Amino acid sequence: MTLLSYEIFQTIIEQGSFAKAAQLLHLTPSAVSHSISSMEEEIGFPLFIRNKNGVQLTSAGEQISPYLQKIVQANTSLLQTVAQMKGLQTGTVKVGCVNSVCIAWMPAIIESFSELHPQIELEVYQGSYTDVNGWVRNGVIDIGIVSAAVDDGLPFIPLYKDPLVCVTPKGYFPKGTKTITPADLKNQPFVIQQDSCDVDVINYLSDYKLDVRANCHILDDQSALAMVECGSGISIMPELVIKNIVRKVDIFPLNPEQHRTLGILSLNPDFLSPASAVMVAHIKNMLKEGKI
Repeated sequence: MTLLSYEIFQTIIEQGSFAKAAQLLHLTPSAVSHSISSMEEEIGFPLFIRNKNGVQLTSAGEQISPYLQKIVQANTSLLQTVAQMKGLQTGTVKVGCVNSVCIAWMPAIIESFSELHPQIELEVYQGSYTDVNGWVRNGVIDIGIVSAAVDDGLPFIPLYKDPLVCVTPKGYFPKGTKTITPADLKNQPFVIQQDSCDVDVINYLSDYKLDVRANCHILDDQSALAMVECGSGISIMPELVIKNIVRKVDIFPLNPEQHRTLGILSLNPDFLSPASAVMVAHIKNMLKEGKI
């Protein structure tokens, strides 16, 4: 097996088809198919299952995928390091993040980073906490911006304390209410996001033994806000979710105060590619200067 075959393998996974991988890599479809066939012959197991919706990994493919992706990622880091030694600021950075970070932070990060480093290509992957953790662990992305609650033992650089707040329909709690306590939340109808998206809130409810009535089970932040606004229930959310969002809702701090710690997740911060290290420094600087 060769490095090119590993790159072909990973590109097929990312693109979801042999044809798209061939187009992206500027190879013929037959060359891509032959490369995978050679890998399968050498390994002794099929790697992909082809169907009308594209391709999916076999059990054997899933087992070797993390190792091949790490090899490709290591080669990318090597090439970027050589380019940096030559005085060239080039490369690609793949950043994974959750919905709230994607909306509140990433537009400013992308714009400013592109101005400072036009030769570095930036790819953004949006997903749940579980998605981002898995992408980092399998080498699909270089860094992930997630909560410390889901680092799962991977190296984590804390960056920002994001307060949790209670969001309710307009006028839901009595006029003059300043903060919301755990006692205020008992027996309330709730809009709840899935565990993989909102683990900090789930942990908060568990810590205070709040057995809430969940009227809506939602996947993304904006849908949760819409459900609260229309009166389907109240919700606990990170403050970043409602940053720069205009909704007809009331927002209350929690008492006692609660927060999630957002930070950067990576396989090994000491071996980030030069382009990824530049991105990490850029995000830290933007937070320090209050630009995000």
